[in-house]
Amino acid sequence: MIVNVDSTCCKGCNICVSVCPKQVFALSQRRNSYGTTMPEAARQKECIGCKICEKLCPDAAINVEE
Repeated sequence: MIVNVDSTCCKGCNICVSVCPKQVFALSQRRNSYGTTMPEAARQKECIGCKICEKLCPDAAINVEE
């Protein structure tokens, strides 16, 4: 799976970090366009493609691809 977080849309709410059953996301030091730190898909190999993160992201900033 390839998990992308769009830094232009992500506002750093970290919902994806809390809902991922495989803990794919981690907090990073990267800042988004809002100036807040944003999550990164640090463990993409663990992704099972459930797309919970994609569905619950309020800003449609996450894209999960096979």
